[in-house]
Amino acid sequence: MNNSEFDKFADEYYEMLGQNIKTSGENPEFFSEYKIVDAAAVAQRRNFASNLKILDFGSGIGNSVPYFRKHFPSSDLTCVDVSERSLEIASQRFPEKADYRLFDGKTLPFADNTFDLVFTACVFHHIPADLHVDLLQEIRRVTKPRGVFMIFEHNPLNPLTVRAVNTCPFDENAVLMRSGTLKKRLESAGFTRPEVAFRIFFPNSLKKLRFLERSLRHVPLGAQYSICAGKEE
Repeated sequence: MNNSEFDKFADEYYEMLGQNIKTSGENPEFFSEYKIVDAAAVAQRRNFASNLKILDFGSGIGNSVPYFRKHFPSSDLTCVDVSERSLEIASQRFPEKADYRLFDGKTLPFADNTFDLVFTACVFHHIPADLHVDLLQEIRRVTKPRGVFMIFEHNPLNPLTVRAVNTCPFDENAVLMRSGTLKKRLESAGFTRPEVAFRIFFPNSLKKLRFLERSLRHVPLGAQYSICAGKEE
C-alpha cells in the first residue's frame, strides 16, 4: 500500500478497524494499548530512563498516541508516516501530544542515533517485502546504540487473523509474514538478539483466561506477535 492508498482510507480508518475486529469483542483502543504496555515492560526490563526519545514508525491516525502519553509520560514522542492525511487527522485528534512528521518512504528525516525506542505496529505487511531490509536498516540508523526496535505484526498462522485481514478493505494489498521470516530480515538489517512473543490468544468472551498469555508467548498461535531487537554499541 502506498501513501495515496493510506490517504484514501485515513478518514474512515478508525470505523473500518472497529468493524473488522468486531469478532474479538474488543475495540481499537484495546489493541493499541496492549502494545504500548508491552513496550513499557521492555523499557522497564532494560532499565531505560523515563525521558526516552520514542519514534512511532507508521503511526497512522495516531491510535497509539494517548497510550504512549499514558505509559511513557515523560518521554518525547515523534510520529512519522507516509500519509499526509493520516498525520493531519492524528494532529487534530491529539494536538501537542507528539511531533508529527511526514516520511518520504525511504529516508527518515532524523539524524543518526536519535531514538531510544522505535515502535511500529502492523505496518510492514503493507510494505513490499523487497523493501523491508532497506527500511529496517534506516530504522536502525536512527536508533541509538543500546536502543530498541519493537515491531508488532499479524500472525498468518492464526486463522481468525487471516480472515480479518482478507476481509478488510485497507488490508487489500497486505502480505502477512511469519515471525521467523521477519526475524531473519531484522538480523539482515543489523539488529541483534531479536526476541519473538506471540500475543492475543483469547477474545473478550474468554478474557478471564488472559492471565495465561504470559506462559503462551512462545506458542505460535496468537493473533499477533511482536519482535523486540536491539542495536549494539
